Amino acid sequence: MTPIPSHGPGGGGSRRGSLGDVTDEALRDGELSLEPTSGSAEFHGFAVLIDEERVGTVALRPDGRREGSIRWNLGDHGSFAASRALRLGIQHAFTELGWERVWAQVDVDDTTDLRSASLAGLRREGVTRRSGAPDRVLVGRLIDDPPALSREGFVSILNAGLPRKRVIAQGLLRDEHDRVLLCELTYKREWDLPGGVIEVGESPGTGLVRELHEELGITVDLGALVTMNWLPPWREWDDACLFVFDLGRIDAATVEDMELQRTEIAGVHWCDLEAARAHATGATVELLEALEAGELPAYREAPLQPE
Repeated sequence: MTPIPSHGPGGGGSRRGSLGDVTDEALRDGELSLEPTSGSAEFHGFAVLIDEERVGTVALRPDGRREGSIRWNLGDHGSFAASRALRLGIQHAFTELGWERVWAQVDVDDTTDLRSASLAGLRREGVTRRSGAPDRVLVGRLIDDPPALSREGFVSILNAGLPRKRVIAQGLLRDEHDRVLLCELTYKREWDLPGGVIEVGESPGTGLVRELHEELGITVDLGALVTMNWLPPWREWDDACLFVFDLGRIDAATVEDMELQRTEIAGVHWCDLEAARAHATGATVELLEALEAGELPAYREAPLQPE
């Protein structure tokens, strides 16, 4: 474990934090204990003992703002022992050092240390990038977080670490000539159906209505779900679940009155299938071709697209 710059100051005074069954007495949790080995204004080191045998180390490094980093090394003694040692170290930081936040960084591929941190009550907060080295997961714990071994604490830690799938909602908007509206985008050369990425806590339908109002200046009536299309990773984009809704028909001249969000939308175009093949993303063309060929299944997977 390697300390990193802190993310913002803590605040308030010292309070006692709760970390499950860990006791404050002598930094001990059953047969496992922490024994101070060094201490200064810049560093607090501990030996980790199991049945009085030294098995590793834990270190706390304050940053002067009521928070600091925690590092650990327990070799091959596993996540459970490491998490118990970490809980003791975090408890000491909160109750004796007056910290209000403890954080650490773990290499993204170090599953043992990531599990240790999670079991100790450190929540996933994000990923920091490094040039020429593995990215690192930033984890942290606040003094007033629920106890790590409580139901509320467990759910909070689990939720923070679960994958978050990108969700996109797009709409099939047609004119009186059965052409489909495609958007010419500022950030990629291919055209695409109107819509966009759904925000956290937002439903796909609500997000689609919002996107069209923001980007095209129109209010649409949400129709039936046409299909849910899984998009594999493409270029710099991660994979995503794409909800495609029927938005009905409007007069072709309506585009003349649209108020385009010029930072993202360079133009809008009514396209038949031939025009779509010439300009649209591969996934959009494949979807429109499948739609013309017949009814789409409720769930489908788009093929891999060329780079």
